[in-house]
Amino acid sequence: MERPVAIELKNISKYFFGKVIANKNVNMTLYKGEILSLLGENGSGKTTLMNMISGIYTPDEGQIFVNGKEVVIRSPKDAFDHKIGMIHQHFKLVDVFTAAQNIVLGLKDGGVYNQKSINARVSAIAEKYGFNIDPKKKIYDMSVSEKQTVEIIKVLYRGADILILDEPTAVLTPQETEKLFAILRRMREDGKSIIIITHKLNEVLAISDRVSILRKGEYVGTVNTSETNAKELTEMMVGKKVELKINRPKTQFDKPLLEIRNLSINSDNGSRAIDDVSFYIRGGEILGVAGIEGCGQKELCEAIAGLRKIVGGQIMHKGESLIGLSAKQISEKGVSMSFIPEDRLGMGLAPSFSITDNMMLKNYGEAKGPFVDRVTARKRANDLIKRLEIVTPSSETPVRRLSGGNVQKVLVGREIESGPNVIVTAYPVRGLDINSSYAIYDILNEEKLKGTGILFIGEDLDVMLALCDKIMVLCHGKVMGIVHAEKTTKEELGLMMTGSLDLTEEKKDKRFGIAKDSNLTEEQWKKSSEEENDDRQ
Repeated sequence: MERPVAIELKNISKYFFGKVIANKNVNMTLYKGEILSLLGENGSGKTTLMNMISGIYTPDEGQIFVNGKEVVIRSPKDAFDHKIGMIHQHFKLVDVFTAAQNIVLGLKDGGVYNQKSINARVSAIAEKYGFNIDPKKKIYDMSVSEKQTVEIIKVLYRGADILILDEPTAVLTPQETEKLFAILRRMREDGKSIIIITHKLNEVLAISDRVSILRKGEYVGTVNTSETNAKELTEMMVGKKVELKINRPKTQFDKPLLEIRNLSINSDNGSRAIDDVSFYIRGGEILGVAGIEGCGQKELCEAIAGLRKIVGGQIMHKGESLIGLSAKQISEKGVSMSFIPEDRLGMGLAPSFSITDNMMLKNYGEAKGPFVDRVTARKRANDLIKRLEIVTPSSETPVRRLSGGNVQKVLVGREIESGPNVIVTAYPVRGLDINSSYAIYDILNEEKLKGTGILFIGEDLDVMLALCDKIMVLCHGKVMGIVHAEKTTKEELGLMMTGSLDLTEEKKDKRFGIAKDSNLTEEQWKKSSEEENDDRQ
């Protein structure tokens, strides 16, 4: 029996600036009541293709069929008329509005706006699929997963039967991801057709029925998820054999570059985000930070980078406090720090600036005379484009025009290219395809071998166990333990992340770097380093 088709694309092509190929002759089919994963490297045209289905772009060539009929989609309204809705990677919500107000924003029902009936309908949709949402809650009070819930209900409220989700798990915890997948399965059972754009192969294999692959804007093929594996999918994406292995080179750990003593930090709403946390970052070591989203990782990074005021405690270098010092003063103390923030466009880069201009943001103050050196900056930008295989028309392209993964490559590359001895990085591979992710892991290991100390905040526990030397686990802003990656398990980390296991009192166990008191003498530091170096041989 032939399966009913929800969407069929025939020979779809899209060009930018007249010559840049985003998609070329793409043929793809989405069946009714299925979850289709769309896979491809950064810049392979996944989001562009979906933007044409959702009405943001119009194809230059080709045909789109919905439920067997050819349609022309020129706007998101046209897409909704055909019951197509897209949930974008960067949410499009009004912070000062409630969930319900965002959900109905722009609708013209012809009647009087009735808050009570809207709230009731939103609650009914949430109950049907298993969402947890308060229609009256303001967006600025919501977690990332709650905002995503609002975006999904927004398209369901408009009657969407075809849903497109762009990197839906990029900012979710493992627990939130499982909850989202359970909801998507309920939608599939209800007859909805779903396309997921993602880079996470384990999630592709867990949630989808079929997988379609794009490479450099062209359609490679579609396979049944049950008949493939991560290695085969990677080779289809990249076009060659790829070894999916993260190395952890052994190094002789140096003295601490930074020592964090009894640090306490408040969040934006005034609550305690980090509570009496102590640890150190040593040269030649990658210290991972694990925890459920919102447990204080963001605030910790910003405080160390000097971007957030601390409530109590110290950040020390060779016995001297760095609190209150400018980046230049900190550098003069011997700490050259690079910060790769979670919000790459809001905090890390200037979206309207070119790649070249963004490269200059860290050192424009060093210019001798009234003019900046764009020639050198352009050369650095072009070297970075080549090294990290950034897909862009040129080094003068504004970064806001790049795909999310390529934006992340620009940010990571710029920060590492500045030659730091301390790197603080939050989710450095978020939004990157698997090939690019492994390139970033290799770069971090190169920095480690140079003696750089790295604080690595990640969301994939398997990656952290393979890449990091130690892992510090946070729960509600408190340290649950600091363990050697080689001597712990994902299950143990999970228990600490939820607060079910607290190992901070076991100070004498060699798995732990420190607990609450890190005020050690020079001899104690030396002895600790020697013991750990011996332990790793």
